[in-house]
Amino acid sequence: MKKILVTGKNGQVGWELQRTLAPLGQVIAVDMEDLDLTDAKALRAAIQAIRPDIIVNPAAYTAVDKAETEPDIAHAVNATAPAVMAEEAKKLGALMVHYSTDYIFDGSKVGAYLEDDQPNPLGVYGKTKLAGEQAVRASGCNHLIFRTSWVYGARGKNFLLTMLRLAKERSELRVVDDQIGAPTWSRTLAEIPAQILAQLYAPSASEGLIEHVSGTYQLTSSGSVSWCGFTAEILRLAALEATPKLTPITTAEYPTPTARPANSVMSNARLNQTFGLAAGEWEDNLQLCMHELQRN
Repeated sequence: MKKILVTGKNGQVGWELQRTLAPLGQVIAVDMEDLDLTDAKALRAAIQAIRPDIIVNPAAYTAVDKAETEPDIAHAVNATAPAVMAEEAKKLGALMVHYSTDYIFDGSKVGAYLEDDQPNPLGVYGKTKLAGEQAVRASGCNHLIFRTSWVYGARGKNFLLTMLRLAKERSELRVVDDQIGAPTWSRTLAEIPAQILAQLYAPSASEGLIEHVSGTYQLTSSGSVSWCGFTAEILRLAALEATPKLTPITTAEYPTPTARPANSVMSNARLNQTFGLAAGEWEDNLQLCMHELQRN
């Protein structure tokens, strides 16, 4: 049984990971209250004390606009902390599993982004997440970096829950229709990596397999949609007594401190070919998540 350290235990993905990783070993889950990721010295000491076989890091500073005014905190959490984890993983011979984002790209590409496409982040959040990726790779540890996009779930703060709340409060929703991406369920982001780890640590796994597959993979739901189209499907599935009017708007009509990628679609081909796994269509995953919300 492996010892697995998971950060961000109360986050959307961290909460799910505690359940999906439980069959694989002893899960030690922490959040900022347990371990401040802005304190590199304390983080290093904690890893040295725990001596995990696997470090899984979904924790991040994700306030995209706020990062513009708090670049030091964003860098500490998104870049320095992953660097420390990866350095300690290298010393321990542990595997580092790290989550990254579509925001490392500028969104100007026509078609789906590949893992090896040139990054060009538009703001502090994207720049710090890219720095975190680069630090993990530079450490020389065995690693799996999973880039994802448009994360939602049944808990925490996310677009799905915000739209459901606003739909009950407003008669009209004005939603951006010229940014496209793949909405990805937080449970998917916990289940697929858990299945990959089960493959890598299976008794039948070939020697050197982990080192062979070490690298960067994109992990999102299949398909693509705009934020407005995503909202339309949310409203359809919610079947509210009174559905608000949905009005498509442009990015220019909804200015934010940080520019967003117009195209966040990323190819999952490398993940599919390497591990034989796929995340499923975004519409199907949204329906499963909505079923869970309605049950609760």
